[in-house]
Amino acid sequence: MDHFTIATVAERSADFRRVLWTGEHTQLVIMTIPPGGEIGEEVHDGIDQILTFVSGTGEARVSGETKTVNEGDLVVVPSGTKHNFVNTGPNPLVLYTVYGPPEHADRVVHRTKDEADKAEAEGRDEPPTH
Repeated sequence: MDHFTIATVAERSADFRRVLWTGEHTQLVIMTIPPGGEIGEEVHDGIDQILTFVSGTGEARVSGETKTVNEGDLVVVPSGTKHNFVNTGPNPLVLYTVYGPPEHADRVVHRTKDEADKAEAEGRDEPPTH
């Protein structure tokens, strides 16, 4: 059994992105976005995403709408929807997200956004095939 006290695990990670668990149909990832940072505008075709915010303050920019996000908020990003999440506060924006199906390589850790972007560009962050 995999068991996580998810808010605690997410709060303890300073990494931009850390994949905690990957199944055949879903994936659990924690993220920490530094002050002034962002996930980066993107679209996941064929992948739904649910993000839950653990701490910090930010903006959810989804399908042309912008809303403030805080601790306890949850945002759903349906497949094919343009989105970005930006840290607007003085502290890290910490969240966990569930992708369905998986979006990233199993157990991958990217310490920074630059590292994550480079791995994606080089094809080193592909989800497992089952």
